[in-house]
Amino acid sequence: MSKIFSYKKREKLKSKKLIEQLFAQGKSFVVHPIKITFMSVENAFEKSNIQVGVGVSKRNFKNATDRNRIKRLIRESYRLNKIALHEHLKNTNNQIAIFLFYVDNELPQFHTLQAKMKTIIDKLINQFD
Repeated sequence: MSKIFSYKKREKLKSKKLIEQLFAQGKSFVVHPIKITFMSVENAFEKSNIQVGVGVSKRNFKNATDRNRIKRLIRESYRLNKIALHEHLKNTNNQIAIFLFYVDNELPQFHTLQAKMKTIIDKLINQFD
């Protein structure tokens, strides 16, 4: 498998400080069933120009297995569609932090998330033109 489709540790949003800052100061939009919160950051990441976090509400999904499955599906759809966003950010020399939050209360289908992720990536590219 090619490295361009990887989702490595350096691309995962893990910093609590950055996550808090993202929710306090970041912009957001919704492409149902995913709410996207994003923020441009300066020189925060060493080897990557983007970091992505994924979350699912415990209120809507009591079982951890359901939450984990949804997060896996969202990460996989991001991984398969991220190339255009990475190329755009590399060309414009931007760094961003993104948090993808699943807001629906039904288990998603993978093909639905794939279509929505393409829309999300396009909207994020338009935000940084």
